[in-house]
Amino acid sequence: MKIKNGDKDNSKTSHKTNDQNWLERLSKSNDFVHEHTSLREEEPFWISYYRTLISSDILHQDVLPYLQEPLPLEELKSRIPVQEIILTRDEEKIIQSIMNGSLAVQKQQHDKECLLINIANSKFRDVGMPTMESSALGPQVGFIEELDTNINLIRKRLPVPELLVHEMKVGELSKTRVAVLYMDGIADPENVNTVIQRINDIQYDHIQDSSYISSMIEDNSNSLFPQSISTERADRVAAGLTEGKIIIAVDGSPNLVILPVTLMESFIAMEDYTYSWIIGNFFRLLRLLAIFLSGMVTPMYVAIMTYHYELIPARLLETLVGSRESVPFPPFLEALFLELMIEMVKEAGIRLPLKIGQSLGVVGGIVIGQAVVEAGLTSNVLLILVGLGTLASYTSPIYKFSNTIRFLKFPTIFLAQWFGLFGVFLTFQFIQVHLLRLTSLGRPYISQYPIRSTSFQDLWVRLPFSMQKENPKNLRSQKKRKSTGTGRKPEPMNDFYE
Repeated sequence: MKIKNGDKDNSKTSHKTNDQNWLERLSKSNDFVHEHTSLREEEPFWISYYRTLISSDILHQDVLPYLQEPLPLEELKSRIPVQEIILTRDEEKIIQSIMNGSLAVQKQQHDKECLLINIANSKFRDVGMPTMESSALGPQVGFIEELDTNINLIRKRLPVPELLVHEMKVGELSKTRVAVLYMDGIADPENVNTVIQRINDIQYDHIQDSSYISSMIEDNSNSLFPQSISTERADRVAAGLTEGKIIIAVDGSPNLVILPVTLMESFIAMEDYTYSWIIGNFFRLLRLLAIFLSGMVTPMYVAIMTYHYELIPARLLETLVGSRESVPFPPFLEALFLELMIEMVKEAGIRLPLKIGQSLGVVGGIVIGQAVVEAGLTSNVLLILVGLGTLASYTSPIYKFSNTIRFLKFPTIFLAQWFGLFGVFLTFQFIQVHLLRLTSLGRPYISQYPIRSTSFQDLWVRLPFSMQKENPKNLRSQKKRKSTGTGRKPEPMNDFYE
């Protein structure tokens, strides 16, 4: 016997939700099943579940064989070989458990007491490589959309009882599981309490991704700069936890949020730690230079070609003037047109199917770029500069930060057209003042202010591991030191040569 929508009086649908019991509320959906385990309906039990949320294999192999004998629910609880089983009368608890993939077992159809058996369908994609933060060396493990699996990946890297997980549900309708992870004895309790309080204060119907949480709890939600790091790498999360950072994991999202962060962390790749500290510093500084060029190369071209010809050497000026000889537009419109075209090619490459998007990104960029140069709509020198700036914007390991730099190019181009190099300088000063005022979880976003000795251990540059003996002071970690080794080189084996 199954209760379907057509079996119920339509007048009941007009009643308020609070006046209906849990069975009436759930049975309105066609994928809800409420049936008896016996055709005669003389023997217990009544079972209720959503067929789209449970594992049918577990139901038929591990549960139904034990529901053929008339046993008390307490005894049935001890017999069924399923780990998570609870006995309750709380209607809200019953509803939430069924909505999360549990099976409700009743002795009689309208009994208030239910045995809830968790047989949720746990089919998720396998753990794979990070797609947005790939690296040539180092671990290749990325998070997936399943919260428990992500916590498992973190606990494998930090198998200590000090790793604590505080779980809650967020979203008036979605009831999304959100977990806050931190290291007890290392993380600042004030940071932990602040994150938990801000998440509890969220009032929103549905939470679909960790980016929803990060945008709602950041200190300045109107800032273009991300005040948290979204990562899919387990090694980055583990490293952050050991320094005293707070991690936010959301069920259904493969990206975890790290708080608090600083500006310079947007230039740090986990691959840096697989090289020697000298080579790692070279690549870190290369990214910093590339991001600066990405945001300034096109505005500088507009400013110099419009107002400041005298800054260009004579031979180079001849080349620039010759490349723009057939271009009918001023440098401002020329640069704006080319930058918008590059952004449209990029967006189209992302939205199109994977194989088509790859072809469009490579072939489309080359064909369109060559066509606009031959048509005289833009100069070949500017095409090289815009291409260089676009490539440089992707050197940041944090994707959100690279989007910020790409966006800031456009207001800088407008100011360069109006005020020349002074406009570029104004933009730079405005960004610097904004960053000085910006905070992440109440901590300064700019790491060089105030000046701290730990900023020169593993932030601006990375010193050898033997010299990284302190946690960042801006985190106010309870554990100040993270290394007690002397870093001395081993003594040479003179006995071998003797």
